Amino acid sequence: MKMLLNVEFPLEPFNSLVRNGKVGNILERILETIKPELAYFTEQDGKRGGIFIVDLKSPSDIPFISEPFFLNFEASCKFRIVMSPEDLQNASLDELGKKWG
Repeated sequence: MKMLLNVEFPLEPFNSLVRNGKVGNILERILETIKPELAYFTEQDGKRGGIFIVDLKSPSDIPFISEPFFLNFEASCKFRIVMSPEDLQNASLDELGKKWG
Protein backbone atom coordinates (compact mmCIF):
# COMPACT_ATOMS: atom_id res chain seq x y z
CA MET A 1 0.00 0.00 0.00
CA LYS A 2 1.37 3.39 -0.95
CA MET A 3 1.90 5.78 1.91
CA LEU A 4 2.91 9.41 2.14
CA LEU A 5 5.49 9.73 4.89
CA ASN A 6 5.88 13.22 6.31
CA VAL A 7 9.04 13.58 8.44
CA GLU A 8 9.78 16.59 10.63
CA PHE A 9 13.36 16.93 11.83
CA PRO A 10 13.94 18.82 15.10
CA LEU A 11 16.80 21.32 15.05
CA GLU A 12 18.86 19.02 17.25
CA PRO A 13 20.45 16.61 16.62
CA PHE A 14 20.18 17.60 12.92
CA ASN A 15 22.23 20.83 13.35
CA SER A 16 25.02 18.94 15.11
CA LEU A 17 25.06 16.28 12.39
CA VAL A 18 25.32 19.02 9.74
CA ARG A 19 28.17 20.68 11.63
CA ASN A 20 30.17 17.46 11.99
CA GLY A 21 29.58 16.41 8.37
CA LYS A 22 27.55 13.27 9.11
CA VAL A 23 24.04 14.23 7.99
CA GLY A 24 24.54 13.50 4.28
CA ASN A 25 25.85 10.00 4.92
CA ILE A 26 23.01 9.18 7.32
CA LEU A 27 20.33 10.43 4.92
CA GLU A 28 21.91 8.50 2.05
CA ARG A 29 21.91 5.29 4.11
CA ILE A 30 18.28 5.79 5.11
CA LEU A 31 17.16 6.42 1.53
CA GLU A 32 19.10 3.39 0.27
CA THR A 33 17.42 1.29 2.96
CA ILE A 34 13.80 2.44 2.74
CA LYS A 35 13.88 2.95 -1.05
CA PRO A 36 11.17 5.62 -1.38
CA GLU A 37 9.48 6.02 -4.75
CA LEU A 38 9.71 9.76 -4.24
CA ALA A 39 11.75 11.91 -1.85
CA TYR A 40 11.65 15.66 -1.32
CA PHE A 41 13.16 17.76 1.43
CA THR A 42 11.45 20.97 2.49
CA GLU A 43 10.67 23.35 5.33
CA GLN A 44 7.79 22.41 7.64
CA ASP A 45 6.61 24.86 10.28
CA GLY A 46 10.03 26.49 10.43
CA LYS A 47 11.91 23.18 10.71
CA ARG A 48 13.56 20.86 8.25
CA GLY A 49 11.27 18.28 6.74
CA GLY A 50 10.99 15.49 4.25
CA ILE A 51 8.14 14.10 2.18
CA PHE A 52 8.43 10.55 0.88
CA ILE A 53 6.22 8.10 -0.98
CA VAL A 54 6.87 4.58 0.29
CA ASP A 55 5.26 1.24 -0.50
CA LEU A 56 4.31 -0.85 2.52
CA LYS A 57 3.51 -4.53 2.09
CA SER A 58 2.18 -4.71 5.66
CA PRO A 59 1.65 -2.40 8.65
CA SER A 60 4.60 -4.22 10.21
CA ASP A 61 6.82 -2.37 7.68
CA ILE A 62 6.21 0.92 9.51
CA PRO A 63 9.08 0.46 12.01
CA PHE A 64 11.45 -0.48 9.16
CA ILE A 65 10.64 2.85 7.50
CA SER A 66 10.36 5.13 10.54
CA GLU A 67 12.97 3.88 13.02
CA PRO A 68 15.97 5.22 11.04
CA PHE A 69 14.43 8.71 11.28
CA PHE A 70 13.52 8.29 14.96
CA LEU A 71 16.88 6.91 16.04
CA ASN A 72 19.16 9.16 13.97
CA PHE A 73 17.28 12.45 14.12
CA GLU A 74 14.64 12.15 16.87
CA ALA A 75 12.25 13.02 14.03
CA SER A 76 8.49 12.74 13.99
CA CYS A 77 6.95 10.56 11.27
CA LYS A 78 3.38 10.70 10.02
CA PHE A 79 1.99 8.15 7.56
CA ARG A 80 -1.01 8.71 5.28
CA ILE A 81 -2.49 6.32 2.76
CA VAL A 82 -2.38 7.69 -0.79
CA MET A 83 -4.08 6.62 -4.01
CA SER A 84 -3.00 6.98 -7.60
CA PRO A 85 -5.58 8.10 -10.18
CA GLU A 86 -5.93 4.43 -11.13
CA ASP A 87 -6.60 3.48 -7.51
CA LEU A 88 -9.31 6.11 -7.32
CA GLN A 89 -10.89 4.81 -10.53
CA ASN A 90 -10.99 1.32 -8.99
CA ALA A 91 -12.71 2.59 -5.83
CA SER A 92 -16.24 2.24 -7.31
CA LEU A 93 -17.24 5.76 -6.29
CA ASP A 94 -20.32 5.67 -8.55
CA GLU A 95 -21.60 2.56 -6.81
CA LEU A 96 -20.83 4.00 -3.38
CA GLY A 97 -22.63 7.20 -4.33
CA LYS A 98 -25.73 5.23 -5.34
CA LYS A 99 -25.66 3.21 -2.13
CA TRP A 100 -24.91 6.02 0.31
CA GLY A 101 -25.97 9.18 -1.56
